[in-house]
Amino acid sequence: MAYISFQPNDFFNTLLYTGDGQASRSVTGVGFQPDWVWFKNRSTTDHHKAFDVVRGANKVIYPNLNNAEATVTQELQSFNSDGFTVGTESAMNGNGNNIASWNWKAGGAASTNSNGSVSASVSASTTSGFSVVKYTNPSSGSPFTVGHGLGAAPKCIFVKNLASQNWGVWHTGLGFGKYLQLNTTVAEGAANLVTATSSTTFSTYYDHHTSGAELIAYCFAPVKGFSKFGVYYGDGSADGPFIYTGFKPGLIILKRAGNAGNNWNMIDSKRNLGNDVDKILFPSSNDAEVTTTVADINSNGFKIRLTSSGWNHNQDKFIYLAFAEEPLVSSNNIPATAR
Repeated sequence: MAYISFQPNDFFNTLLYTGDGQASRSVTGVGFQPDWVWFKNRSTTDHHKAFDVVRGANKVIYPNLNNAEATVTQELQSFNSDGFTVGTESAMNGNGNNIASWNWKAGGAASTNSNGSVSASVSASTTSGFSVVKYTNPSSGSPFTVGHGLGAAPKCIFVKNLASQNWGVWHTGLGFGKYLQLNTTVAEGAANLVTATSSTTFSTYYDHHTSGAELIAYCFAPVKGFSKFGVYYGDGSADGPFIYTGFKPGLIILKRAGNAGNNWNMIDSKRNLGNDVDKILFPSSNDAEVTTTVADINSNGFKIRLTSSGWNHNQDKFIYLAFAEEPLVSSNNIPATAR
């Protein structure tokens, strides 16, 4: 019996499709109405693009760039009950191009959250441990707190100033006061991006961003059998470390933490239909999809199969986010074995 009371693909799903270049194209098959969608054209060097229900379907930000939010008309046009509508823009719908979309369900339309010292607009799912949070940076009052709506302390938070500024990623494996940049290959650094978390709020400092800046945060709390946010240490071997997640991962995002020059990596079970994973995209780069064997996706975790420094440098720390395709944790909380 699965530990979680829902199917993972009710709250997260990877959807692949082929672009046709046509206007107002309806893409179906997600299985729910998504609240955050991340797109990448696998065939070209188009940028990664992200949209969420709190900012609105016509507002794009770019995971691999520090660019300001832009208003668009031919990219994502609407969130629909089983997917989304896209326009003619090549990153979303280039004719004959292979497109990947990663879809998360939060809580639908945003509501006001006043749990923090500043008010926020929040779409949250306590079931899946995911929320989209929009707030305005104050001019004083460090540290200040922001409500996230999860009912559990988040273990990973992506933050983007909607003006031109690098993305910040706080991850529990880095520790408070440390962060990475999603759109760059820099090593972890010290900053007051996230200094504490609780079941209702996260703490941050106003001087990390300009006064009055609007920010969007994507917050993740672990749900046993559905998501995990952890670390592993490389061993430099082609028979690399096995990382237990308690489920078959549907998506893995990882980064070498302590050394500059290594990309973020993104792999999923839809682009790789067997256990062997050889289709890679890079959140920190606009590169097209690369093919090389890097890992195995198993029924209860994943195993690194590459000696490359960006995946498995000996004794170095790597952080990861993993989301389930299939749960594999028993109802009495005893880890299940691989099958």
